[in-house]
Amino acid sequence: MREQLEQMRQQAMAAITAATSEEALNEIRVKYLGRKGELTGLMKGLGALPPEERPKVGQLVNVVKDELEGAVEQAMSAAREAATAQRLATERIDVTLPGRRHRLGSKHPVTLVVEEVSEIFAGLGFAVAEGPEIEHDWYNFEALNFPPEHPARDMQDTFFVENELLLRTHTSPVQIRTMLKQKPPVRIIAPGTVYRCDSDATHSPMFHQIEGLMVDSKVSFADLKGILTVFTNQLFGQKTGVRLRPSFFPFTEPSAEVDIACVICGGSGCRVCKQTGWLEILGAGMVDPEVFRHVGYDPESISGFAFGMGIERIAMLKYGISDMRLLFENDVRFLRQF
Repeated sequence: MREQLEQMRQQAMAAITAATSEEALNEIRVKYLGRKGELTGLMKGLGALPPEERPKVGQLVNVVKDELEGAVEQAMSAAREAATAQRLATERIDVTLPGRRHRLGSKHPVTLVVEEVSEIFAGLGFAVAEGPEIEHDWYNFEALNFPPEHPARDMQDTFFVENELLLRTHTSPVQIRTMLKQKPPVRIIAPGTVYRCDSDATHSPMFHQIEGLMVDSKVSFADLKGILTVFTNQLFGQKTGVRLRPSFFPFTEPSAEVDIACVICGGSGCRVCKQTGWLEILGAGMVDPEVFRHVGYDPESISGFAFGMGIERIAMLKYGISDMRLLFENDVRFLRQF
């Protein structure tokens, strides 16, 4: 057995000396020192030796084991150093090369407009209110004076979830919820996501609105015009012309469409404004007394106005965007411009 140990030691040492990589040294370690290695196999034969020989042979086995383990570790260290030296010799870093720039993100144009509009109305004393996007029919339609046969209740315009639940078609329900919780005076804007069955270059099935409400005693149509004039002048410039045209909404009376002088041609007439010199940006009007009755307000003692605008339309006008779908495609080349 002594001869077998010496022969195995010589073979292992020769293999260790010849090995040039960590992978080869690991294989040698497993072959000679592993649980099923040659040294372990020899140790299992100790039981067949005479009792007086076992301690001496066992001690010799331990000496050989320690010697092989030390040789493997030393060779491993040398192999690592050699590999590092080779990488340093072949891999070069050119410190004169320009660094890689990390591009910073930017806010989406819709977010920019929401923040700017909110800041303008905050300066006019309006607070921000929010509400659920899955809304009840009563808040979205009935409380806002939409009769049961109104076209906006049809499936062609509204995404119904089930029974009387739907995806809100405007943020006006936030006005109803606010008035139910709060007595006059009320002065809020309600930004948020809304949904309608519509999709083309100027419409999206999901878009954003900001609606506003002001309720107090002696609120007049002149207050509405003054607030909206200040708002449009701050958003589009002090020299931007503003006009109000008679219109109709179920929840306001009288109602008006608000136009601004075309931001492209300055009001002289172009393709964007269809040669009229004006662009529609929002709808507004005095709150219908029937809406006040739904929320428990006395229309004889208070009055108010409401308005609403599509944020995507404002963004398109403000930044000269021709197709609304660009706002939803997440094209980095487009978004970097903002």
